[in-house]
Amino acid sequence: MKRRIPLFCVALALASGPVPLVADAATYTNGTATATFNVTLTLQANCTISANPLSFGSNGVLATALNQQTTVGVTCTSTTPYNVGLDAGTVAGSSVANRLMAGTATGNTGTTVGFQLYQDAGHTTVWGNTQGTNTVAGTGSGSSQSITVYGQVPAQTTPRPDTYQTTVTATVYF
Repeated sequence: MKRRIPLFCVALALASGPVPLVADAATYTNGTATATFNVTLTLQANCTISANPLSFGSNGVLATALNQQTTVGVTCTSTTPYNVGLDAGTVAGSSVANRLMAGTATGNTGTTVGFQLYQDAGHTTVWGNTQGTNTVAGTGSGSSQSITVYGQVPAQTTPRPDTYQTTVTATVYF
């Protein structure tokens, strides 16, 4: 006598796809042995730094000071002390005490606009690149720490219209 499989069972089997064959892992009863191994990682004091651009925007006559700010990001291993310094920039004649941006148009690259970078919103502490003198100190947390840079273009004689720029290097010492 033939045994009949109900149609819903065939449909269910076809819908679920092929059934994989799984072999049972062997079981042993003769005993056990173990071994251990160390997993290690040596972290050394380390830091990275990133910087965002500082733009004073577009302006006409430089009759009043222009103030803007940006940030540098410092990521140091936890408890690592560090200092962040900002150099004078790339324009010839620029110094930390007297930072300069230069014109970018042909024939105007020798024309400059003075600016300054400060550690504080009150623009009283110039930010330089000499550790222990005019850098900003901190201690690493293992995560990125954002440090504000306060910039100012003081009132000054306005040179010809152009885009004035420089490149300042931010350095983290650790």
